[in-house]
Amino acid sequence: MKVLVIGSGGREHALAWKSAQDENVTEVFVCPGNAGTELEDKLTNIEIEHNDFESIAAFCSEENISLVIIGPEQPLVMGLADFLLSKKINVFGPSQAAAQLEGSKTFSKDFFVKYGIPTAAYKSFDGFTDALRYLDSIDYPTVIKADGLAAGKGVIICSTKSEAISALESIFKDKAFGSAGSRVVIEEFLEGEEASFIAVVSKNKIVSLATSQDHKAVCEGDVGLNTGGMGAYSPAPIVTDAINQKILDEVMKPTMQGLIDEGSPYLGFLYAGIMIKDGEIKVLEFNCRFGDPETQPIMMRLKSSLVELCLDAIEDKLETHQIEWSSKSACGVVIASGGYPEQYKSNQEISLDEINGADIKLFHAGTKMLNDSIVTSGGRVFCATALGNDLKDAQEKAYELVNKVSFNGAFHRKDIGYKGIYMGVKWV
Repeated sequence: MKVLVIGSGGREHALAWKSAQDENVTEVFVCPGNAGTELEDKLTNIEIEHNDFESIAAFCSEENISLVIIGPEQPLVMGLADFLLSKKINVFGPSQAAAQLEGSKTFSKDFFVKYGIPTAAYKSFDGFTDALRYLDSIDYPTVIKADGLAAGKGVIICSTKSEAISALESIFKDKAFGSAGSRVVIEEFLEGEEASFIAVVSKNKIVSLATSQDHKAVCEGDVGLNTGGMGAYSPAPIVTDAINQKILDEVMKPTMQGLIDEGSPYLGFLYAGIMIKDGEIKVLEFNCRFGDPETQPIMMRLKSSLVELCLDAIEDKLETHQIEWSSKSACGVVIASGGYPEQYKSNQEISLDEINGADIKLFHAGTKMLNDSIVTSGGRVFCATALGNDLKDAQEKAYELVNKVSFNGAFHRKDIGYKGIYMGVKWV
């Protein structure tokens, strides 16, 4: 069996690496991939961009690909899953219509209200003037979000009205997020702890994956600009059994049924960002794909086959599927380029010390090969991931792995996993 993974980041390295562990899989292709997928056993990079639908379909036909797993949100929102399905190619990922849950925050917020899914109060605006006028009627802090895809960076928390004005000027006038910012959502600021709830969904069937918690802010203590994610760990103790069931009952099941009612049943990874406070939950956002960097620690803990899970979802057999998880904890620390999530340099040569160990894995994200050397090619460059007997053990191993990587400008957060180890203790 041959598998094709679409994408080039750390998520795709982890999905491809895990797919290759299936004994029935002979080769995993990654398009376009990165330096890590190029160097991995059983993995082969393909120089096709994820928006080149015709070339992807032709490659699938030539290589007799049994399964396509789409990693990033952009090709899903553009309709790649629909296109491949029309060519009778086995694809794991939601339709373009269902992917609007991530592609438009206005769509998702309206969807939440329509189907009674708990979320923050909000208003949506197509222009600067009306949005500016609305700032006089709300409390602060508030949250301003670019409506479209902004690689996880389109969320601005504003403590004051002046900060909110600056955010609107940046989005509407300076085009900080390009076309993604042609519309904004202004919503109430929610307090609590955020967790990532990721599941495999097939129509009205759902298999919950291991719980996890992401760290989105660029600096320690969850301060600074929002990023695509600076690290994650699994399991997340904030998601108790009771909270897990509450998310299923109040968020996931109504969403699945709502999409069926809308004529766009869901197939793929579905990721809800959940704010948890005093046993209550509210949805911050939906993503129509696996989280990054949550994928990396979750894949480290997954003992059963990812490929079989995806195929069972496609074949509508999720009700009989059993997932096996490691009892160990996993922690992943992102190593980023200096200046990220704003301006940063690329093509910085990377030095890697010898990396060995059954419980550690350096997942590549923003890397490429240049003249036989590995160089940086993105803001988030690696996710140093480790398994441990508990979260503290996993955290220590992950940071040991971080110390084996160096390049000009490299930085990382030093508190990934802290909240899970010392839940309820404030970072100082």
